[in-house]
Amino acid sequence: MRGWWRGGPVLLVGALVCVLVAVAAGGPGVLERLAGQALDSRLEQAQRAAPGIVHSARLDPQDVRLGAESDLGGDLDRYAQVIETSVPRPLQGAITHDATRVRLPTVRGAGAALSLVYASDAPGPQAYVAGRAPRARGEVIELAVSTRTRDALELRVGQRVPLRAGALQNVDAVARVSGIFRVAGERRLWREQPLLARPLPGVAGAEASVGALIAPRGAEILQNQADAELTVHWNMRLTLGGAVAARFVDDQGEREFRRAMARYPLSARESTCRSGSYGGKFCVLGVHPATELETATELPDAFEEFGRRWRQATVVISFASASLLGVGLAAVVVTSLLVVRRRLPADRLLRARGASAPGLALGCALGSAPAVALGLGAGCALAAAVPGTSPAYGNALAVAVLCWLLLPALTWGAVRDGAVVRDRGPGRAGRRLVAEAVVLLLAAAGVFALRARGTEGAGWAAGPDPLLAAVPVLLGLAAVAVLVRCYPWPVRLAARWAGRGRGVVGLIALARAAKEAPERGLALLVLVVTLAGAVFGGLVSGTLAEGRRSAAAWQVGADASFLGAGRDPDMAARLARARGVRETVAVRQLRVDPVSGTDGGRYGISSLIGVDAEQLRAANGSSAAARALRQAGLTGGGGGREIRVLASEGHAGDLLTFTRHGKETRLRVVGPLPEAVERDPALGPVRGATEARQHLLLTDNKDLTAFAAPEFEESALLLYGERLDARALRSLVPRAAPAAATGELRIRTEEQAEADDDGLIAAVENAHTACTALAVLLALLALVLDLLLSAPARGRTAAHLRTLGLGGRATSALHLLQLLPMVLAALAGGVALGLALPALLGPALDLRAFTGGPSAPDRHVDVLFIAALAAGLCVLVAVAVAVETWLGRRRGLGAVLRLGRTDD
Repeated sequence: MRGWWRGGPVLLVGALVCVLVAVAAGGPGVLERLAGQALDSRLEQAQRAAPGIVHSARLDPQDVRLGAESDLGGDLDRYAQVIETSVPRPLQGAITHDATRVRLPTVRGAGAALSLVYASDAPGPQAYVAGRAPRARGEVIELAVSTRTRDALELRVGQRVPLRAGALQNVDAVARVSGIFRVAGERRLWREQPLLARPLPGVAGAEASVGALIAPRGAEILQNQADAELTVHWNMRLTLGGAVAARFVDDQGEREFRRAMARYPLSARESTCRSGSYGGKFCVLGVHPATELETATELPDAFEEFGRRWRQATVVISFASASLLGVGLAAVVVTSLLVVRRRLPADRLLRARGASAPGLALGCALGSAPAVALGLGAGCALAAAVPGTSPAYGNALAVAVLCWLLLPALTWGAVRDGAVVRDRGPGRAGRRLVAEAVVLLLAAAGVFALRARGTEGAGWAAGPDPLLAAVPVLLGLAAVAVLVRCYPWPVRLAARWAGRGRGVVGLIALARAAKEAPERGLALLVLVVTLAGAVFGGLVSGTLAEGRRSAAAWQVGADASFLGAGRDPDMAARLARARGVRETVAVRQLRVDPVSGTDGGRYGISSLIGVDAEQLRAANGSSAAARALRQAGLTGGGGGREIRVLASEGHAGDLLTFTRHGKETRLRVVGPLPEAVERDPALGPVRGATEARQHLLLTDNKDLTAFAAPEFEESALLLYGERLDARALRSLVPRAAPAAATGELRIRTEEQAEADDDGLIAAVENAHTACTALAVLLALLALVLDLLLSAPARGRTAAHLRTLGLGGRATSALHLLQLLPMVLAALAGGVALGLALPALLGPALDLRAFTGGPSAPDRHVDVLFIAALAAGLCVLVAVAVAVETWLGRRRGLGAVLRLGRTDD
């Protein structure tokens, strides 16, 4: 028993057990925590520029029959408190009141169009450089403006500003400037109401647009004077935090979150008004008749999108963790083989004296049990030390038992017939062939099952998926089986070529490398699995990064774009005249369901998209859509009764018809639509606004002049310019709150910044990097141990040659050439497997779920990363050869050569 504890390899087995147990026990908890952090980051990103939940109510002017003095500010605060306390229990404390907003229709004053806003989150007294904030009570309308607005309109504190009717009719009042505030920091109010921060100069003689803060009483006075309806918005924000968000990343948590978000609007409505008005103003807010609360939120959609993406993320992370465990188990096997080799002479002596093979294996199990138990305890302690997670002790026990059983099993095989350590027995070739066939069949079956099943049935954090965990190891085994069979052939040819020369180093080294190929299977497995995992992770990371940028370009379509240009042509015209805009292109989309004009057969629901081809070609000469329309001669408009189109399906000359307003509209196909057009970013804003259609039809906007603007289901104005002023554009069109009826402005720089700040991709990269780094360390350890295991045979060969006069440099070359074929085979197999994994997985790994866009992102291979891996492996082998040569020089020939040795 003491002999086992004196053995360093046994303690090394215990250390490996500690590492593997920590990974197996703590991995699910860490994965859940990463999912929680990614979910929290996604929800925070969704609420960065607009509130996550908006409750709104419409108010009539105050009703004097109620007989109470109005305190609109206090009434709004009390409503906000009731709404906040109506949050369902699972989300209590997470949903908080952020701001109350009342925005009046514009009025005219001080030579500008004034947008008056009440905001409960307005800056405090410390932000005022002169005067004070507007008062909440009194009969005087008080305004507060920014320093930029003061300078633009030449205002001062105390100045009276006559207010006249604008969008808010029947207004004739005098306001007074009560204060001037400084705009500082990244306050959400400035992003959501940019006119408060900076005025927007008028264009072509139009009035400037400015914003001003107003007190609730001032808004009430103007409302009563105009006899208008006002809308109040109570903006709420959901802040979970990583630890709380982790509760909602499994199937049960997902259902709980959905129920809570569905119940919250009903609870808030019942708490603020019990009349059940169904759209009428039967509720009361202070002395104002009001409607029931209406709730708008996009958080459930963001939550669902995160769930789809996380299911794909688990595929990548599961592959990384499975590769880590596979490499770790291989390291345990190599260490156990080293222990068996050291104990083999003593065990054979005991076997010769009558000891049984099961008895020796049992003694080995008892001797290694303390080290394994110590590793189990240490690994569980490490897993439990991770904050906010609960270790999976069942996984830890299974891994520890498996590692513990490896050593007695190998001992039993060694003392039984020596098949593990020594190459004996005539039936070994047949058994090897059967084993390789079984491995290949299992790998093919695993890939087929994973492609057929996909990941739709898997939960977000439902625990380790055995199929996902087994596939990378099975593929590694299959690759090793193929490599061991294939790479000795070119090595033997190289040995024959080397034999024609004068030296014997190349001949002997390459001949032994070919002969020992089956014995290098374990080292090959470690290297192939590690390299494949690293290459696969680098491939996925690079593809996701480039795919997110491409998806951002697809969503925007140009340097900026305005969706809803047909619904708000005035705003589209103002955007076209904004600073930095060089070119504009209109893109419009119709939903059509045409039939064949010859046989009446149904063609299929299609998107008919019209673009300004000449303008698009001038703005973006590389546009596939502009090039296709120009080559087909469709840039000038047909001017006839038929609309000429390029079709994704059909032949030139085909006639399609559809009915519009009781009349037949004819579409003439003039040619096929190139595949590149379907991925043209210029079409992205309108195509992304609807679900994918069966077919795509493309024409010039000049052929669609007969259609009125409301007939288009989506229209966008593409804005091109190298020096677009994003702040000026945002002053015109702020980011809209959920369910807002305004158009949507997208700016490429903003979309790309959000894509780069993706918490889910960061979580995937962090998890894969950590697993890959640990797998590389374990692979290095396993490789060193495997070299130690095969060092005696190489040492004896070198000693024989040294007796014949072989020098030190030739000895180093001998060791290097003997290991080089295995290293090259591992590099080729690992890199090829890593690059082939996305294709092998097929639908089980859908990277488009991460990135969006019209199609799956193009693969991005990091050549420098692969070259760095290859260089690192070559350096490791060179260092190992140098160390082995140095040790061989220090060791005498008598310590290596033994009379009568026949096992080499």
